[in-house]
Amino acid sequence: MTTNIRHAHGTEVTRPLILAITACPTGIAHTYMAAENLQAAADELGVDIKIETHGSIGVEGHFTRADIEGASAVIIAADTVIPKDRFVGKRVIATDVDQGIKRPQELIERALQAPKLEKAAITADAEQSSAPGARGDDAPTGLKGVGQTMFKALMNGVSHMIPFVVTGGLLIAVALSIGGTPTPEGLAIPEGSFWSTINELGALAFSLLVPVLSGYIAMGIADRPGLAPGFITGLIATTGSLYGSEAGAGFIGGIVTGILSGYVALAIKKIPVHKFVAPIWPIIVIPILTTLIVGLLFIYIIGHPLASLFEALTAWLAGMDGASAVVLGAIIGAMIAFDMGGPFNKTAFLFGGGLIAAGNAGPMGMAAVAIAVPPLAVGVATLIRRAWFNKAERDAGIAALFMGFFGITEGAIPLAAARPLQVIPANVIGGATAGAVAGMLSVEDNVMHGGPIVAVLGAVDNVLGFFIALIVGVTVTAGLILLLVGLSNRATPAAHAAPQPRAKEPLPADTAPTPRPTGNPAVATKLLTPGAVVLSTPARTREQVISALTRAAASTGRVTDPDKVVAAALAREEQRSTGVGNGVAIPHARTAGVTEPVLAFARLPEPGVTWADGEEPTRLAFLIAVPEDSGKEHLKLLSKLARGLMKDDFRRDLLEADSASSITELVNARMQ
Repeated sequence: MTTNIRHAHGTEVTRPLILAITACPTGIAHTYMAAENLQAAADELGVDIKIETHGSIGVEGHFTRADIEGASAVIIAADTVIPKDRFVGKRVIATDVDQGIKRPQELIERALQAPKLEKAAITADAEQSSAPGARGDDAPTGLKGVGQTMFKALMNGVSHMIPFVVTGGLLIAVALSIGGTPTPEGLAIPEGSFWSTINELGALAFSLLVPVLSGYIAMGIADRPGLAPGFITGLIATTGSLYGSEAGAGFIGGIVTGILSGYVALAIKKIPVHKFVAPIWPIIVIPILTTLIVGLLFIYIIGHPLASLFEALTAWLAGMDGASAVVLGAIIGAMIAFDMGGPFNKTAFLFGGGLIAAGNAGPMGMAAVAIAVPPLAVGVATLIRRAWFNKAERDAGIAALFMGFFGITEGAIPLAAARPLQVIPANVIGGATAGAVAGMLSVEDNVMHGGPIVAVLGAVDNVLGFFIALIVGVTVTAGLILLLVGLSNRATPAAHAAPQPRAKEPLPADTAPTPRPTGNPAVATKLLTPGAVVLSTPARTREQVISALTRAAASTGRVTDPDKVVAAALAREEQRSTGVGNGVAIPHARTAGVTEPVLAFARLPEPGVTWADGEEPTRLAFLIAVPEDSGKEHLKLLSKLARGLMKDDFRRDLLEADSASSITELVNARMQ
């Protein structure tokens, strides 16, 4: 789209339309500052611009089809992966969000001269973006890069598989619990009954386990062209009759077919083809060739040896008892509890669940117990010693109890993130203990899910042993959490007390505590109060400024743990400096140490503080701190602040204001 402007003498000047996307995955302000600077640069250069922001609020300013069709060029200034499919045929330039803040005019000029985006470039860019090291880090090379790509693809497969196995597992558990009748071999469901139908639905969902795993591993390597071959060859891996096996190759076969399908599809995708063939290449040629190559390779060469290996592994595990079962249980339990839904957890979960179909439910029994230990334990710990934990942690503990009952290990993450040195070691030791006891007591879980819910619904053999192992694991974990938290509190006795301004640095005279927000929307918009304004400080380093800002923020009553705020803000600085140019820095933190969104401001004396190497000295510093579970309304206000700080007159007014009250009025007026 171009805009025709008629001058007084009758001539018309065509103005190009630039589309820009700005995005910052971890920051609150950078997205909107880049948008503001690009807008200002476009005005100065005499071009039209429309900006789509991908910030903490969500996506705003969506481009219409007409916008894209009429655009002269597209700028993507983002630290996240932005799909480019909709911009094929347009001039496109992609860079990080900092360039949008610091070099907006240069970006616009480069965009207007950039080459047009072709479909092949999208594929190459997607491969680069999904690889470790994209967006500025050193790109992985050699075996290290291949290993990282394969691991990420495996996690992609497991993540997509989990909803299928949870659905199937719980349907089977409900059918067994309600419709099952006792037999000498255990619970059985009468054929032809309603609950037999429910059981069959669950079994169908379970039958998708390996194909889904294989399909999304392949997609993680080759993008969409790998999806169909991955699914089909994963189904081949479970159909043992194709290669002379009774049981099939199980989940190990699914991993192999997923990886092979992904890399074969990727290799075919890189073959240069004529432009007339290109449209059918990813939707017809790549899937067919990949399925034939990997499918036939698996049927005639790989399948039987792999199935034999899987059968041998199953037989070995079935024969485990005594000390060997205890050791295996401890390993599975420790992995499950270590990263609470992360790669270790998913690997152990996949190992245990994948053996159910082979007739060995023991490893899944060990995992099913350990899955519930971390969330239940942190919930119990916060109930026993409520005074040792802040309100956000206590609330997270209650939620963790419910999540633990349903086998959701991630329920422990808020406490583990807030107190990693206390919670994570306790989780690992308690999870290992629970898994070991489950192995010793021969606990088995017949569905690929965990937590007390599966035992209550009748999917567990030796229910008493399940709950004994669970109680032992929760007791050990909760006890260790309380022991370590208690030792930490004695080492830093003020850490869990009501926050008070520290004596390291004098607070300004007008930092008297102000009333906490009442929840009234009109009050909530006034995030900055006079008590959170620092007009003079001896701070000379970034760390000292953040500490001073945090102490000022604590005077509002919205900060329950200043140490957590400082730690979270500094951790954010390690990812990328929050100095945004023009003498402005906006450190920010999302942490359980804050009960409600809070804003603090410091004006730094000349020559300012060097925020990071190579940056101009900072004279104006804002600290933004929000709770971990905060909503998004306040982010709209803060985006206005970020945009305002890009304007010369606003920065000048802040530097010249003579009181904390004047600064408060300036900032809150800007955020209305």
